[in-house]
Parts: sequence; C-alpha cells; structure tokens
Amino acid sequence: MHKGRLEAFSDGVIAIIITIMVLEMKVPHGEEWSALTPLIPVFFSYVLSFALVGIYWNNHHHMLHAARHVGGRVLWANLHLLFWLSLMPFTTGWMGENHFAAVPVALYGFDLFMAAVAYYILARSLVAVNGPDSPIATALGRDFKGKISVVIYVAAIAASFVYPPLSMALYVGVAIMWFVPDRRMEHVVRD
Repeated sequence: MHKGRLEAFSDGVIAIIITIMVLEMKVPHGEEWSALTPLIPVFFSYVLSFALVGIYWNNHHHMLHAARHVGGRVLWANLHLLFWLSLMPFTTGWMGENHFAAVPVALYGFDLFMAAVAYYILARSLVAVNGPDSPIATALGRDFKGKISVVIYVAAIAASFVYPPLSMALYVGVAIMWFVPDRRMEHVVRD
C-alpha cells in the first residue's frame, strides 16, 4: 500500500485542526489595548496547542518519510492519532476560556497523553510493517522522548488538581523537549 494518501489525508486533517483552533479565538469588543487582556489565556492556550500540533505534524512527516510501507494496521493507528489531535481545539478552547482551571487543564493533559500514546502506537505499527531492521525502526530506536513525554503528561494531569500552573509548565516543557530535532530521524530522512 502506498503511503501518499495517508500523508495527504493526515496533512489535511492537521491543517483543519489548526484552523479550528484559531477560529476559536473571538475578536474582542472594544478598541483599546485593555480589550485584549481577557484573551491572554486563550491566546497562550492557542500558541501552546499550535506548537504541539505543529510538532506532531513535523514528526509525523519525518516518521512517514522514513517508512517504506504502510498497511491497514498503520491506517487505523494513524486515525487513532488524528482522533486525539482533533480534540485539541476543544480542550484548548475550554482551558483558555476558563483561565487554566484544574479540570480543563487536566482534560487538556489527558488529550495530550492520549495523543502521545496514539503516536507511540503508530510508530510501533510502522516498525511492525517495515521490519525491525528498517530505517524507521533504526530512527525510532528506544524512543526515549516519546516515553518520557507520557510520564510527564501523567504527572501534569495529577498536578493540575493541586497547582495548574505547574501542569502548564510541564506541557510547555514537553513542547520544548520536542523542538530539539531527533538526529537519528533527521539522519534517516536525509539519506
């Protein structure tokens, strides 16, 4: 099975997710700078989610580029990832509109947790289809960043009920960690 349709479909869904997130930011009533103040939490939520969805898109692109084959298992795993990413506009909006209250911050973290789990499942599905000695298997290796992200998300969900700003700091920390490119994947994609 050719991977082009999977890439095109995923790119389209991710573009729609980003579009929906920006449409959730409502234009303020008023012409003074102070009219923007209530939008600060909404804007921060959007920036964080935009970065995270962008990171998923970037890594998804590199991962599929390193893979040679896809199959039904990969298609379903990819849909699973897209499902959790498609909830980002809702969880982002709810968290921002409620000024980072505990339950919205926890639900946002749960969405991030499930997206990370879905990404891991997709990666392992690609390795299963392409083989343990394939370039994708080599590039993914032990996937330390993927595993530590899941642990950090669990900690952030728990922290949201005690001190939501700590959860937000952990979410930002994961994003920063993923901004650093994985040299193994870059090497495989370059070849």
